[in-house]
Amino acid sequence: MPNYVFYDFETCSSNVSYGQIIEAGAVLVNDNFQELDRYEGRCRLSPGIIPEAMALIVNKSSVSMLKNTNLSHYQMIKQMMEKFNQWKNSVFFGYNSIDFDEEFLRRTLFKNLEYPYITVTNGNERGDLLGLARAAHLYYPNCIKTPISDKNNPVFKLAQLAPMNGIKHDKAHSAMADVLATIEIAKILSKKAPNVWKASLMTTNKDKCFQIIKEEKLFCTNFFYGGRAVPYILTYLCQHPWNYAFCYDLRNDPSYYFNLSSEALKKEIFDVKPKAMRLIKYKKHPIIMNATYGTNFDVYKQLGLPKLKERAKLIRENKDFANKVSSILEEDIREKQDLDSQLEVYAEESIYKKFPSKEDSAVMPEFHKVDWKDKFSVLQKFKDERFQYFGKKILYEENPDALPKEEYEAIHKEVAARVLSTNKEKWNTIPRTYSEIDTLRNKFKNDQEKLKTLEEINSYIEEMETIYQKAS
Repeated sequence: MPNYVFYDFETCSSNVSYGQIIEAGAVLVNDNFQELDRYEGRCRLSPGIIPEAMALIVNKSSVSMLKNTNLSHYQMIKQMMEKFNQWKNSVFFGYNSIDFDEEFLRRTLFKNLEYPYITVTNGNERGDLLGLARAAHLYYPNCIKTPISDKNNPVFKLAQLAPMNGIKHDKAHSAMADVLATIEIAKILSKKAPNVWKASLMTTNKDKCFQIIKEEKLFCTNFFYGGRAVPYILTYLCQHPWNYAFCYDLRNDPSYYFNLSSEALKKEIFDVKPKAMRLIKYKKHPIIMNATYGTNFDVYKQLGLPKLKERAKLIRENKDFANKVSSILEEDIREKQDLDSQLEVYAEESIYKKFPSKEDSAVMPEFHKVDWKDKFSVLQKFKDERFQYFGKKILYEENPDALPKEEYEAIHKEVAARVLSTNKEKWNTIPRTYSEIDTLRNKFKNDQEKLKTLEEINSYIEEMETIYQKAS
């Protein structure tokens, strides 16, 4: 059995492309959840990064921490990667990690001239405890205690879930505390919903997951809508052009869809709700269960397993229908790509737009290996302008003296223009943070501790504003 890496990041912003990791925690455990190794680090905020005030309040990061912590961001990421690279052949788990922590990790490594796909290479795979907890609670409601929202939905926020299940979690929203709480949640699920836990380990690899979806005549999975997990019994229909599995919901009679024109079928696919056909992002750790789990829910129980199997057989044998659907999906993607090509994409957002060439990939280790005084000359070897830009930003943030004066001034002016902008930008700006602070002052007007924190953040932003106004 593989080892598991449980990890969590605290960040200065919710923006995965432009924010920054400021604290990292990770624990390597064996398949019995016994700790084998760990990493814990905190770093300073890099020049040109404007924090979101609410993010700092939530993760209790003081201005002093952001300014005075020993490690720089670049140093912490290098440290962390040395550890992660030792933890080969592991399944990386977080809590809401696939859509948040891992996207932060990938983009951070991309901008730091590191290989960004650490969790799916070196024999590694990835999973997400949030989706697993939702699925386990759906099929085994008593396996874990959850708070209930005003709308009568189970709440899966880690800070609330942990204490309800007897897990000590005094420092919620600190990286290591969240990691340790996540491990305890995993222990509970593995014991009290073992079938869901075992199923989850079969879909941590995208290729194995896709194979299961294609080969199972019908299966049960769940999607999260309207604040709760909803079960679906599906059968595979065709592959979506974006490398998703496009599946058919067996509550619907296939004969109706078989007879539709292409135009009418297109409307059914994209416009009509509830949808009869659904995407499964098999790279994102869906939980795939035996179809019998779905027949415990009324909509499928009424149809019965024989009828569902009959419908699955009709879908899987009708190759013309699958080809028709596939053509509609391909046409839709072409239209979207035409629109996307007209949008400006900044380097920080471009991780999935273009992968590095072999030549540029070979330059990256050299950049990290040489002394600071030699790094700028190594940057000239990159063919891709994005990597030259990222390298210059690293020098600007970490060792400005290693940059030629004109290069430093050009970057400093660009950073100043970004952070002082009064436009609605993709990144956080100084004016936006002032506005956020004003809103939060009103929200927390009776909370003296938070008001004091906001004043400290405001003073910090004023300091940055003074620095960048001189450059603009």
